[in-house]
Amino acid sequence: MASNQKFRDLQWVLQAFETESLNLHSISFYLSQPVSGCYQETENSMNINISTDCLEYFSLILIMLGPAKNTLLSLKNLEFHCVEWELQQVQNLGELLDSNLNIKQLVFRRNRFNEECLSEFSDILERNGAIKELMLCESHIGTVGATLLAYALKMNDSLEELQIWEDSIGSKGAEELSKMIEANSILKLLTIFDSRSITATPLISAVLARNRAMEVHVWSGESGDKSSKVVEFVPGNSTLRIYRIDVSGACRVACALGLNSTVTSFDMTGVRLKSRWAKEFRWVLEQNQSLKEVTLSKTCLKDKGVVYVAAGLFKNRHLERLHLDGNWFSGVAVEHLLCPLSRFSALQCQANITLRTVKFGGSRTKIGSDGLAAILKMLTTNETLTRLAIVDDQSMRPDDFFRIFKSLEKNASLRYLSLQGCKGIRGERVLQAIMETLQINPWIEDIDLARTPLHNTGKADAIYQRLGQNGKTEAEPENDLLKDMPLTEPKSCRVFFCGQEYAGKTTLCNSISQNFSSSKLPYIEQVRTLVNPVEQAVRTVGMKIKTFKDEGTKISIWNLAGQHEFYSLHDLMFPGHGSASFFLIISSLFRKPSNREPKTPMEIEEDLQYWLRFIVSNSKRAVQQCMLPNVAVVLTHYDKVNQTSQNLQAMVNSIQTLRDKFNGYVDFYPTVFTVDARSSASVSKLTHHIRKTSKTVLQRVPRVYQLCNDLVQILSDWRSENYNKPAMKWKEFAELCQTKVPPLRIRSRHDNKEKIEMRRRAVATCLHHIGEVIYFDELGFLILDCEWFCSEILSQLIKLEVRRQSSAENGFISRKELEKILRGSLQNQIPGMGSKVFENLEANDLVKMMMKLELCYEQDPSDPNSLLLIPSILEEGRGKPQKWQLSGADCLYAGRHLQCDDSSHMFLTPGFFPRLQARVLPYLTALPFHYLHFLILSFSFGSP
Repeated sequence: MASNQKFRDLQWVLQAFETESLNLHSISFYLSQPVSGCYQETENSMNINISTDCLEYFSLILIMLGPAKNTLLSLKNLEFHCVEWELQQVQNLGELLDSNLNIKQLVFRRNRFNEECLSEFSDILERNGAIKELMLCESHIGTVGATLLAYALKMNDSLEELQIWEDSIGSKGAEELSKMIEANSILKLLTIFDSRSITATPLISAVLARNRAMEVHVWSGESGDKSSKVVEFVPGNSTLRIYRIDVSGACRVACALGLNSTVTSFDMTGVRLKSRWAKEFRWVLEQNQSLKEVTLSKTCLKDKGVVYVAAGLFKNRHLERLHLDGNWFSGVAVEHLLCPLSRFSALQCQANITLRTVKFGGSRTKIGSDGLAAILKMLTTNETLTRLAIVDDQSMRPDDFFRIFKSLEKNASLRYLSLQGCKGIRGERVLQAIMETLQINPWIEDIDLARTPLHNTGKADAIYQRLGQNGKTEAEPENDLLKDMPLTEPKSCRVFFCGQEYAGKTTLCNSISQNFSSSKLPYIEQVRTLVNPVEQAVRTVGMKIKTFKDEGTKISIWNLAGQHEFYSLHDLMFPGHGSASFFLIISSLFRKPSNREPKTPMEIEEDLQYWLRFIVSNSKRAVQQCMLPNVAVVLTHYDKVNQTSQNLQAMVNSIQTLRDKFNGYVDFYPTVFTVDARSSASVSKLTHHIRKTSKTVLQRVPRVYQLCNDLVQILSDWRSENYNKPAMKWKEFAELCQTKVPPLRIRSRHDNKEKIEMRRRAVATCLHHIGEVIYFDELGFLILDCEWFCSEILSQLIKLEVRRQSSAENGFISRKELEKILRGSLQNQIPGMGSKVFENLEANDLVKMMMKLELCYEQDPSDPNSLLLIPSILEEGRGKPQKWQLSGADCLYAGRHLQCDDSSHMFLTPGFFPRLQARVLPYLTALPFHYLHFLILSFSFGSP
């Protein structure tokens, strides 16, 4: 190595090149040196010093290196220091580069080029196809040089790295380079150190606008200041960091980001921004599909600027992290910022569901009452945010943080909460609120209270300990988790009023209601329920439910609709297995209330027998019968009957015959109640029977989960707190269990959530069986107001005029068309009136409900756009000519008659045939369409 480093003269260098005795990878030229000579730093690198009086050697060496020599084929790097280039020397360099395509790197340090030399060098670059790296350091190429380089690199297809250090290419030079970037897709690294930071804007804008995977570093040292970085873009981690830029430049960068796909992280910390930039950035958020993280900390954004950013979040579907701490906005901006992350009604969708992290706060951020309200609304309704940071807040008081932690009890998505430096985190009340929240909410994994009064006094240790416990869980036994749920006697019983139209069921229910409240109104025994002529003429439409309290027992009367079109829904209302319920079959002694034409004993018998067969038919469907259905008969309009009528005794005999016939199928109450439905005194014995039978039935039916009785009151309180909502989503029910029902609470984020969910669904199903709610597992919601559901939804669904409002043929209709009809039919046209169905359920929910209740069926369940079959819109066969029937000698009809084995006690209920159509449809779809049409139509003609 010592001999290699020995200083030699330039003549030796020329001789060594001539004899090809060297194997060099790198040669560095140093001109204007005090002494000429050369030495080898390593076996493969050489430094050549040339003094001012020996400049001719520089050209000779370039010429000597020009011809392709075997020993110089390994040469890859050339460096030139302090060279004042002449045109001939540049041409010699060009010949060298043209002949040796192994040279990949050129470095010029403190060189000088005149315009003619720069032009020649530009031509060399344009035609060269080998050089990969070019570095110009303190070479004063200026705007002219940058322009010529840009022109050359538009054509060059090999250069991958361009570095221009400590030069001033000017804004025009930067613009020319930006045009080069638009045309050049080969360049991978661009480093600029300029005297002015303005050069960064066109360069980075071009890189972003053309989606170049080019690493960019721009430095600046304006007015002799210490150098600092202006822009940095690293494609490797897709991060764009802007350190310093003016407002117009920031707006230009924002425009370039709109359709960019290479940047995922955008950081402008410390850059002073205006609302004008925020307005442009709103468009970026609406259009860009690659940005995942945006950091706008300490950018001096005020309310207007944050409002623009918030507006962009409404349409954004890709951003995951947003940092806005250290800015100068108020509660108005906080309100707008959190609006797309919040819901303001049960049916409203959250506008932005991709944002996972939000950070704001700072000494100059004034959250105020508006901001606090927005935070509370977001925490109680948001379903996607996992990280929230409110840092260095000076404006909120301990009571405000108390409310924030209370709202977190209902939040199941947030995992990390940072309140660093917030002065309001102090006091026992806040500490207690945090501990209670962690007791209820197991999903929070970390709360950062650094630099808060609670942390500084050491009181936060208990919180950190509790957070550690939330991350642990004890091993649970593998036994059935439902077994440890205590059982108790149910406290609610249902009474089903069955009867034909005009039987007086509604009037009877009103009179019974008066009796239940007679303790408060002693004179009520003498009062008759007044029914005016209008009410007599207008029948009660749909099913109605009335509820009473009797010494801790809840009795609800379910008045089944007597109109024929509602008969197919009666099966749906039939009590489930083990439900506490009994039946009153109500029949009028007269054909119509407006005249005195009595029914014959045969008519009464047919009336009663229909409902007895209906009860027995549905009871047989139960998996297990713990007791026979309890049935009593009530005959109304008794006040109009002539006591000596011979028909009366015949009716008694007929009812006795029915009692004997159905013995062993139902528990027939021996007394037949004859009442004037309008008189509370007349129905007093019937009221006593209802009270007594309710208590008896409650003692005989299977016990229910104790939680069911507890949840009845909890659900009632929830409705009171939520504007008497008749329905709740399953998510809302899960939140209620988490906050109000400890046995149904997930205690740790590592708990077996599926088992807790199984408990909740078991309790919801139990509530459904006892008639407190209507719950279908697949639909994802609970009906809390059963009367609302029966009268405002089911009764409307069964009467849908689908054929008039659609192009439905042969019973088939598209899902979208059905949803449109549902909206038009169930939405009251009078402002302020109606059931407000669509404030609680969506049209899609109703379609799924119809499918669950088998009121409609998908033609192809595997196709999301499948047509739906609605049996109720098959009009043929309902007393109308059967249009599909053909007449002729060659026409034969074949069919199958369906009936129950025990047809004397049971029948195929009106709800059977629509369901049969739905069930057999999958087996018939393989048939030709016209055969399928005939078969579907034929099913609609079935009758009990």
